[in-house]
Amino acid sequence: MVREILIWPDPVLKQKAKPVAKVDDSTRTLVKDMFETMYSAEGVGLAAPQVGVLQRVIVLDTTHSQPELKPIAMINPEIIAMEGDTTYNEGCLSIPGEAADVDRAAVVTVKFLDPDGQEQTLRCDGLLSIAVQHETDHLNGTVFVDHISSLKREFIRKRMKRLKTSREREVSAPASP
Repeated sequence: MVREILIWPDPVLKQKAKPVAKVDDSTRTLVKDMFETMYSAEGVGLAAPQVGVLQRVIVLDTTHSQPELKPIAMINPEIIAMEGDTTYNEGCLSIPGEAADVDRAAVVTVKFLDPDGQEQTLRCDGLLSIAVQHETDHLNGTVFVDHISSLKREFIRKRMKRLKTSREREVSAPASP
């Protein structure tokens, strides 16, 4: 099921997500829905808070630029090591049409549970490294614009408020006969 993606500055996006206590069928359904939502929006990553669920779950698919990788779901991801520095022009499904350069670690090692509840550790580089950091930020109530200048952030905030207002009007407008 494709879920609605919250648009920043929705207050849910500022909240810290809670760890998943037990990986079960409801967790796997959330993962499935998140993949469908991410693909529908043509994204490479999605965090549960972006669909209004305050659980520590992210889904990622960087196969378009890293064909050797597979789509991956991470439950309770924890970055345990960071190496090097890089800058990447990031966008976000919760901030559509916007992008900005963000400084990140070039390589991260992340520990997480897979959808079967098994603990995994993965060393990530390239776009996957950026995506893991970006989506993990969402779990901590941070969006990429929190990493840029306050002036740029304020311009983006105003554009997002206009977008939200426009979408709300579309939803509340009566259907044409």
